[in-house]
Amino acid sequence: MSSSAPTADAIAADSEEKGTSLGRRVLILVMVVLGSTLYATTLLIASTLLPQMQGTMSATQDEIAWAMTFNILATAVATPMTGWLSARFGRRETMIWSVFAFTFTTFMCGLADSLETLILWRVLQGALGAPVIPLSQTILLDTFPKRQQGLVTSIFGMAVVIGPVIGPTVGGMLSELYSWRWAFYMIVPVGVISFIGLRFTLPYDRPTGRVSLDWTGFLSLSVAIACVQLVLSRGQRLDWFDSTEILIETFVAVLAFWIFVAHSLTAQRPFLNLKLLLDRNYAIGLVLVLIYGMLNFTPMVLLPPLLQQHAGFPDALIGEVIAARGIGATIGFFLAIFVGRMDPRIGLIGGFALQTISGVWLMTFDLNVDMTTLMLNSLVQGIAIGVIWVPLTLVTFSNVSAANLAEGTAVYHLLRNIGSSFFISICVAEIVRATSANYSRMVELVNPFNKALALPWVTGGWDFETVQGLARLSKEIGRQSAMLGYINAFGLYTACSLMAIPLILLIGRRARRA
Repeated sequence: MSSSAPTADAIAADSEEKGTSLGRRVLILVMVVLGSTLYATTLLIASTLLPQMQGTMSATQDEIAWAMTFNILATAVATPMTGWLSARFGRRETMIWSVFAFTFTTFMCGLADSLETLILWRVLQGALGAPVIPLSQTILLDTFPKRQQGLVTSIFGMAVVIGPVIGPTVGGMLSELYSWRWAFYMIVPVGVISFIGLRFTLPYDRPTGRVSLDWTGFLSLSVAIACVQLVLSRGQRLDWFDSTEILIETFVAVLAFWIFVAHSLTAQRPFLNLKLLLDRNYAIGLVLVLIYGMLNFTPMVLLPPLLQQHAGFPDALIGEVIAARGIGATIGFFLAIFVGRMDPRIGLIGGFALQTISGVWLMTFDLNVDMTTLMLNSLVQGIAIGVIWVPLTLVTFSNVSAANLAEGTAVYHLLRNIGSSFFISICVAEIVRATSANYSRMVELVNPFNKALALPWVTGGWDFETVQGLARLSKEIGRQSAMLGYINAFGLYTACSLMAIPLILLIGRRARRA
């Protein structure tokens, strides 16, 4: 009797504290985790499908990359609206209908029959599903008592990491057996289950309606980000500032950003509070999370087209390479538990050093790279991502007050997503530019006056006397030119990784706060 009394008291205290039974809390945890894993899983699956979608849509490499970049960008812009949506419509309704809208747009992505339609649904997918991740953590922390929140947060984090590990593997197999559309379709049943489960398990809450949205700041920032993304995505194709469209988009981006900054510094309740940048750790943390975002998804967008189109890898193997990154991230989060007991700067330097090593390793790849090397490199990238995230978050918000935490977090995730979207576009533009330039230089050497081509041990099995032989040679030159372009992009990735290390040394000692 004496041993069971504390348990009964604890259960009673939990019920009194949160007003929900243990069984209902577990159901809420399961349904929230299902819903929150959708975004990351869809993003990783889409990265493995880019080559197939490019062929179906008859798109170039820079055009099909828009399916990734504009999805990330829409998520970045819409995420800060989560607080306003929750206050206006209620946390329960916002979460439920965000999951439903995300599931519906995922299904429509699978039905898309043109590049424009695919990009439209990917944008809506990112924007409408943006509130799911921040609301998931809020709901779980509000549902469970304080003594269980550590365990629940760990379960939530592990599920969000492990889900994307399975997704690319299964999606790659389905796309190889059927088509890339089935990789999107397989997410729909999970979304429907999560929608129904959330509707029956989440407790009702009343909209407060007290939070007003600064529409001037929101719209000016959205226009600025969208125009910069268009410039980066279309600049290489339109010859940059020789194009009237690029000039107009640049002018609009500068004007919109100036309006955003001026309004944010003078408004009483701006969309984003720029005064938070006065804290050194927070400002440096934002720069680091921007670089972190630049490094986070870029290899997953660049490797699938390289491996399928130029190295001849099937979709199933590409999915396994992407999944290895997720396994590495899981290992990285476990390592972060032990690294977290030391100075956070040690974990940050170690993580970005691993990113630099993986980037240098990527620059040594050629078109004969084997599966083991690819998976090991992807594993190292994942470990680095997992190790960096926890100390980076601790350092960034070490001196931010609880009153400014929600707004500071919104800016934090905004810059992370913007970094991913912008850097992917920059790398793809460099690949397109370098491929074209290197192809032009290399074909100049294929002529009757090149004495080296008369040597049998130089020409090997290449035939210069027939049209078919010249076509095969042209294809091979194209492959090698593209590989050089990818090496340039991996060089940018390595430089950004290395650039973060000196910034870490400027971080002050983490302040203690309640």
